[in-house]
Amino acid sequence: MIVSLICVMTLWPPSVYAWGDEGHQIVALIAQHYLDPEVQLRVQRLLATDASGLVPDSSMATEATWADRYRDSDRDAGALRYRQTRQWHYVDLALDAPDMDRACFAHPALPAGTPASAGPAADCVVDKIDQFEAELVDPRTSGDEQRLALQFLLHLIGDLHQPLHASDDADEGGNLKRVAARGMRAGSLHHYWDVEFVRRLGEQPQPVSQKLLARISAADIKAWQRGSTADWARESFALAQAVAYGALPAPGDRGRYRLSAGYVRDAVDAVQLQLSRAGVRLAAVLNRALR
Repeated sequence: MIVSLICVMTLWPPSVYAWGDEGHQIVALIAQHYLDPEVQLRVQRLLATDASGLVPDSSMATEATWADRYRDSDRDAGALRYRQTRQWHYVDLALDAPDMDRACFAHPALPAGTPASAGPAADCVVDKIDQFEAELVDPRTSGDEQRLALQFLLHLIGDLHQPLHASDDADEGGNLKRVAARGMRAGSLHHYWDVEFVRRLGEQPQPVSQKLLARISAADIKAWQRGSTADWARESFALAQAVAYGALPAPGDRGRYRLSAGYVRDAVDAVQLQLSRAGVRLAAVLNRALR
């Protein structure tokens, strides 16, 4: 079933997490494999300047979780970072009437002289990825802002590929839908796509990334590097439409969804595909911006 869904996708012209730590680490590990040597060195040097203390080390895989830590670091003390950056992690394309302009708040421009890391709070993941990539390319960008741009890109490109970060069914990206499946604790649909389906690939990011890398072909890399950030968002939306939401069973008497083994199997296949795409595309962005 997932093969036919992938074919369909290729024709497609409030507090939430995407993937969880494991998924973001897998994306970064895949990307690291495809970095040009000189780009990998620049990435290491930039990340080594992170003095925030929000993540335990400056490795690429660990820093891929930084943006969530930064967003949530002051939620109990003013919530300035939370309010400033939380909407940057998703693009809420309405399931019944997707409108990129509306989901991206009409694409607010950065005020003159304003770094992307201090841009408008009402902005979407599509625009922020493009803004941070532009900063990495620009030699006039300060060292600190370059590091911030890199830290956000490591995370947000992963976010973009989580289907429920590119779609909404008036349910906060699946956070309001309660689901259960055999062998998994009941939770939100969003949590299942963030964490539970990723864990079906394996418990440790390193071996999972190696398994996925072994399946990525030269043709995959060439195909996945095509398109714009907005195209990638539409692709994630199509996957949400076809699988994450489209394959949901009817809810039970209490409004909860019991996921079948078939749904879980297709969801795990979709997650595997999206993590792989995200890793390849993250590497392409960094190779283009930092060479």
